[in-house]
Amino acid sequence: MATYTTLVPRFLRYVKVNTRSNPDSTTVPSAPSLVTFAKNLAEEMRTIGLQDVHYLESNGYVIGTLPSNMDHVVPVIGFLAHFDTADFNVEGIDPQIVNDYDGKSEIKLDPAGKYTLNTTDFPFLANYAGHTLITTDGSTLLGGDDKAGVAEIMTAMEYLAQHPEIKHGELRVGFGPDEEIGTGADRFDVADFNAAFAYTIDGGEEGQLEFETFNAAAMKVHIQGKNVHTATAKGVMVNALQLAVDFQNGLPQAEVPEKTDGLQGFFHLYQLNGTVEEAEMLYIIRDFERDGLAARKEQAKALAAKLNQQLGMERFTLDISDQYYNMGEVLKEDMTSVDLAKKALENMDIKPLIEPIRGGTDGSKISFMGLPTPNLFAGPENMHGRYEFVSEQVMANAVGVILEISRLNSQK
Repeated sequence: MATYTTLVPRFLRYVKVNTRSNPDSTTVPSAPSLVTFAKNLAEEMRTIGLQDVHYLESNGYVIGTLPSNMDHVVPVIGFLAHFDTADFNVEGIDPQIVNDYDGKSEIKLDPAGKYTLNTTDFPFLANYAGHTLITTDGSTLLGGDDKAGVAEIMTAMEYLAQHPEIKHGELRVGFGPDEEIGTGADRFDVADFNAAFAYTIDGGEEGQLEFETFNAAAMKVHIQGKNVHTATAKGVMVNALQLAVDFQNGLPQAEVPEKTDGLQGFFHLYQLNGTVEEAEMLYIIRDFERDGLAARKEQAKALAAKLNQQLGMERFTLDISDQYYNMGEVLKEDMTSVDLAKKALENMDIKPLIEPIRGGTDGSKISFMGLPTPNLFAGPENMHGRYEFVSEQVMANAVGVILEISRLNSQK
């Protein structure tokens, strides 16, 4: 495994900055901290040797180019990552370093040992015997999703800039906000990025190469109740919270994230707010088939209509919007980017893990904009919570894959 001395310090520096995106914001990016981070990243990009570095006010992306050092032209490749983090505590991130993990011991995250990484809850920890692990202190997430990807791309570009003897074509990099709230790629400027194809470095375990995602929709369910004093409620009160329970119970009970895997879709209620008078439910709907997504949306509408009919008036109103589609529809038309990444993984003796993502990436939207963008591993495990960790060795291998993709492309 190659050693990249700036990789871990860069990653630790990034994750200590609060860049949590805000789903309630109407600005782009969704939080001032994201603008600041992007502009600081732009300065660093210039320092390591990238050119034409520019921050786009229209979408919050910072873009840069590592010029070709060859005398013939090959396709321009892009590498993308997002720098916002998920909806979990991000104040005071204090990463812990576990050197030469033995693959079996319990790792205490906090001094009291209330939160631990252990092979009972996380059997895959055994795969990290001999690795240096970077964990949380149990009070925050780590932010490896996707600051690991940002650090890996930056480190790869820095390495190439410092080693001109390594031949490569023109490389484009882009770092963007708001992936975690599903809006980051909505305004991505494919023409400005100007690449033949790209990769998001935003996956988890080593070897992941993903070019199929869910089709996705968001659903907001508004429920209008009627609140009166409990002493005179009989026949008059309509409890919006009870109606919320009725709606949730009316959906397929086995088709939820905690009971599905593989190619199975689901309805996921992730937020419920309300009182007797009024309530709101927020869902995500997922299915690998476009027709399946459409059927799930119709199923929800039919349930609302049925309940409204039983209530004698429209107390349920639904707002459903599509978020992204399965990028496999695009990539299967031209597998050049996937085949190149697969070859790079194999050349590094990393087993390609090719399976559909039970989620999505910015590449889902970007692929449908005309830029084929599969997803590659960045390394984090247990993302979006206090049990998140990442291996230094896996991050270094992610850097290596970026370099190998660039090298293979230079031979065309």
